[in-house]
Amino acid sequence: MLHGREAEQQRIDQLLAAARDGHSGALVVRGEPGIGKTALLDYAAAQGIPTVRSAGIESEAELPFAALHLLVRPGMALVDTLPERQRAALRGAFGLGAQDPGDRMLIGLAVLSLLAEESADGPLLCVIDDAHWLDRATAETLLFAARRLDAEGVVMIFATRTGADDFPAPGLPELTLTGLPQAAAAALVDSRDPDLSPALRYRLLSEAGGNPLALRELPAVLAAESPGAGPNPLPLTQRLQVAFHGQASRLPARTRLLLLVAAAASTADLATVLRAGAALDANLPDLQPAEDAGLVHSDGRTLSFRHPLLRSAIYQGAPLTQRLAVHHALATALTAPEDADLRAWHLAAAATGPDENTAAALEHTADRARQRSGYHAAVAAYERAAGLSTTTVDRARRLVLAAETAGETGLPELAGRLADRAAAQTTDQQVLARLDQVRGIAEFGAGKPLSAHRLLLGAAAAVRESDPLRAARILIQALHTAWYLGSAELAEAGDFLTTLALPDTEPMAPITRYVIAAMTGTRTVDLRTAAAAARAAGADSPRDLVQMCGMGLVVGQDDQAAELAGELIAEGREQGRIALLPTLLFFRAEAEAFLGRPGEGRVAATEGLQIATDLGHGQWISQLSAYLAYLAALEGRAQDCRDLVDRALAEELGGSAAPGAPWTQLALGLLELGVGKIEGALTRLDVLTVEPARHHVAGLRALPELIEAAVRLGAPDRAGDALDRLAAWSASAGQDWIAALLSRCRALTAADADAEPHYLAALRLGGRPFEQARTQLLYGEWLRRTRRKADARTYLQSALETFERLNAEPWAQRSRTELGALGLRTSGAATPAQGALARLTPQELHIVRLAAQGMSNRDIAAQLFLSPRTVGHHLYKAYPKLGVVSRGELAELPLDAS
Repeated sequence: MLHGREAEQQRIDQLLAAARDGHSGALVVRGEPGIGKTALLDYAAAQGIPTVRSAGIESEAELPFAALHLLVRPGMALVDTLPERQRAALRGAFGLGAQDPGDRMLIGLAVLSLLAEESADGPLLCVIDDAHWLDRATAETLLFAARRLDAEGVVMIFATRTGADDFPAPGLPELTLTGLPQAAAAALVDSRDPDLSPALRYRLLSEAGGNPLALRELPAVLAAESPGAGPNPLPLTQRLQVAFHGQASRLPARTRLLLLVAAAASTADLATVLRAGAALDANLPDLQPAEDAGLVHSDGRTLSFRHPLLRSAIYQGAPLTQRLAVHHALATALTAPEDADLRAWHLAAAATGPDENTAAALEHTADRARQRSGYHAAVAAYERAAGLSTTTVDRARRLVLAAETAGETGLPELAGRLADRAAAQTTDQQVLARLDQVRGIAEFGAGKPLSAHRLLLGAAAAVRESDPLRAARILIQALHTAWYLGSAELAEAGDFLTTLALPDTEPMAPITRYVIAAMTGTRTVDLRTAAAAARAAGADSPRDLVQMCGMGLVVGQDDQAAELAGELIAEGREQGRIALLPTLLFFRAEAEAFLGRPGEGRVAATEGLQIATDLGHGQWISQLSAYLAYLAALEGRAQDCRDLVDRALAEELGGSAAPGAPWTQLALGLLELGVGKIEGALTRLDVLTVEPARHHVAGLRALPELIEAAVRLGAPDRAGDALDRLAAWSASAGQDWIAALLSRCRALTAADADAEPHYLAALRLGGRPFEQARTQLLYGEWLRRTRRKADARTYLQSALETFERLNAEPWAQRSRTELGALGLRTSGAATPAQGALARLTPQELHIVRLAAQGMSNRDIAAQLFLSPRTVGHHLYKAYPKLGVVSRGELAELPLDAS
């Protein structure tokens, strides 16, 4: 019986009831030690749903995927049913097969698919206790899967300590446990210790603060204290550890020693504990007093402690010399090849000074962890190996490996600290260049683009003669940092790039040529041609080609940028390099919206934001949130726009200096321009005319909006610089759609008598659907003002149809107002097909269209990082809404057709 937890039990009952109906869910239960988290997990597991369990163990926190294996082991027979790359990733994570170092999120997708397969015949419950002690690889994998649960009938419940830093789980619902109410606490005490004296009972209830574990464990401690003792000043957790240690201290010495072996073992395997104990003259009979006291339990194969705090209390309370001896005995007992990593860590724990053999063993452990995508564990192993190294050269080399791995893992602060330590150990210029590259990336991740830029330029300079290929790759990164600084820094990095003597056969040569041409305004370089040449020369695709997409958008090659981003996204998915996807999806989202497909852009940006959140990539969380705010502004969703702006400019992402700040200004400016708040719009858009936003994609794309706002405000002089910049961009890009924008803006700034030729030139040049409709709207307004009502009606009706198709409601309403002034009433009603599509969510529409193109549920699931069951669920919900849309129509319609 659980006392005082009725509301918490009801929350769990609701999750399990939903799972029985085929709906998935997750819950993070937080609370201090002993508050009853495990009891709630046990309650959930007793409700008749098949359950798999795992738990974090403090001593296993550096062993990658240790806890994950416990959770998925019951379903390992289903691994062969997974898609090939997922199957290989999961087997590689568990050391069951050869696997190139891949993206850890691919393992999360494999776990999601596996859980969906396990729940095929009914609901499944996964309970994970002590999540704060999960190894990082397991934690990231399970969180990735939990955030994507939908229609599998799977419930995941995590139990963890109170602090958000103990087990960060953004995006998952949480339940925080506090102490039991007084009546429930009293009922628990009376049920367990009915004979307590009134004085002791009162003191227990007062000092335990409703903590169930304290209510059970402290009576014996309080009873042993002198009658006049006042309240104990120790924090409750420490008091509980003292209580547990006090219980263990009354056991025989050999029993205490065997318990210490078990506490330090990093394994529940009884045979391993007994082999190590035998080396210290502690054997199986010595375990019996601990079992009789209820401190441990054994089924003959495994050994478990009554509570994790008991394990911690026994280990922390033992003398240092005894702990060292126990770790040495455990290392000696672990002789199987599969125990090599555990053996290395026990050797390290037993070391009292530099030891090259142990350092080498730990380095091999780190290498294996990297191979299995356990990057956090690899960092820890490299760093500890460096500390045990006997030579400066080995120490520096291992710290460099630790720093580079931390950088790849997304731990910029740790990477920077490790790089600083490594730099103090070496004078080798090549090694120092590697470290500067690590520190530069770390500084950029910490929101310090200027120092990052200087470090990267220095690293490139150090290797330009010895390794120009590497120097080119570093300089491409330096261009990225320069983007957040200004034109001078961009020019500096670009000039440096032009000096590299890269032979045409080098894979970076076509990339650097394209980047330099884009920066210098050369119009003859084609993005498709450059990307194909880079691949043919052996470029690491998609990694080396990522920034080409961004440069393509800068020079207006939107269609080619969208095409290349789509190819690279497909490669990233196929290769399991999910960490590259937020960047690529951002570029894809920008290009799609620019091409008149904002629905496609929203789906890409939403997926990119979800992955960026999973990975903790603050830069792309900001950028993608800001871009989604822009799309919300396009549709007139004011509150959604402002909410997304707030997320993009969150303090932890840099506040007003966050990477997405330029897009937020364009979003808010467009929002206000759409509803006629012209002065506010111009104020927002003016911000994009100064460095560093001036040369950003958002800064360039804002030029037509800024010119329109200035003219509508009656201040055309404020549009002069923007018009000159738009003309220069048009000349260098050589794109008809930009020339059409320029003609439209010249029409706006011209005298009324001179405007019409420019409007006609803009319409003749064509352009993207949204911009073309904007031109039709402005021309229609001009025609109405000159009393050419019939002509105005034609252009305004065409503009309205486009705006309604794109869901650009502010501009659609403006078109309706103009048509109303001409005496023409508009219903704004969608066609049957548009109405049907509008009833779908963006995700449903994306899934339905992929299915209409012939993709299987499994292929769709792999592409969108969902389970096949969830894909089927969305199709089941979507198809009844689409009775008026044929399969052929659906396959051909753009996603934004709603």
